[in-house]
Amino acid sequence: MKKVLILMISLFFQFSFAQENEIQLTIGKFFNAFHQRDSIALKKVCSENLVLHSISETEKGTKFSVEKATNFYKSIATIPLSIKFEEKILSFKVQVDGAMAHVWTPYEFYVNNQLSHSGVNSFQLYKENDGWKVVYILDTRRK
Repeated sequence: MKKVLILMISLFFQFSFAQENEIQLTIGKFFNAFHQRDSIALKKVCSENLVLHSISETEKGTKFSVEKATNFYKSIATIPLSIKFEEKILSFKVQVDGAMAHVWTPYEFYVNNQLSHSGVNSFQLYKENDGWKVVYILDTRRK
């Protein structure tokens, strides 16, 4: 009986770990496409109903903004090649409940090797038959 219990616990943790890795891989694909300015690859890991919100924190106060997914994809695809940008993810915290996941990723954003801003991304994902999709992104931005 003890061996069966240990086996069941082991299988549970292996499944949970595999699921978290699959979710992190989805976020990795998102950022690879983002850095390559590839809106087609971005769309493959995002829901067709993607929602994007941002909270900018400045000395003048806090500003909440909404971006349409179509504008997001267009803005990424039209970043000039002369501009180098990178969003460095500092860590991942993944929470999963069935077909829903939340990923918390503190980051630093660099433009032409200079720190532009930092904050946290909050990704909401859901699992479709063909894998995890990003459905909602809320990020904070502070200088």
